[in-house]
Amino acid sequence: MKKIIFSKGLLLTLVGLLITSLIWAQADKSKRASPPATATGKVMGATITINYSSPAVKGRTIWGGLVPYDKVWRTGANEATLFETDKAIKVEGKTLPAGKYSLYTIPGEKEWVFIFNSKTGQWGIKGEGVTTEDPANDVLRVTVKPEKSSSYNERMKFVVDKKGFTLEWEHLKVPVSIK
Repeated sequence: MKKIIFSKGLLLTLVGLLITSLIWAQADKSKRASPPATATGKVMGATITINYSSPAVKGRTIWGGLVPYDKVWRTGANEATLFETDKAIKVEGKTLPAGKYSLYTIPGEKEWVFIFNSKTGQWGIKGEGVTTEDPANDVLRVTVKPEKSSSYNERMKFVVDKKGFTLEWEHLKVPVSIK
């Protein structure tokens, strides 16, 4: 009798460990189709950090296709992209206080709008495919011009340099000036 109880207890323990390990494996974000990435650097004495999920082209039409023109985009995949600055900065000539922001964009063929939103920690889109960006929480919107990239980027990426930051994906780059 004790042997049967012990065997059942051991079996339940092993099943519990298996289920727990499967749950932990699901939480490994590096295994996602759009893995997490970070861009960081110093601009005018401020440390800029951008945490995002990096989708791939995978043979798809990106601009005007997967990412429609003239609609708010979560600027990446999965959770909303996070933009953080440890000091107040001027983005395209407009002041952005130190802090952490969700970064959204409105891509256009000739102009893009970058949106710095005070609500952070949310998934990038709602169930119906609409972004989680709420204009009531927008801290700053700036308009910039996209450019053709000199190189092809299979994965979306951000680059932070002394001039600001740039979003690069497919054959496009979108520079944003910081001073």
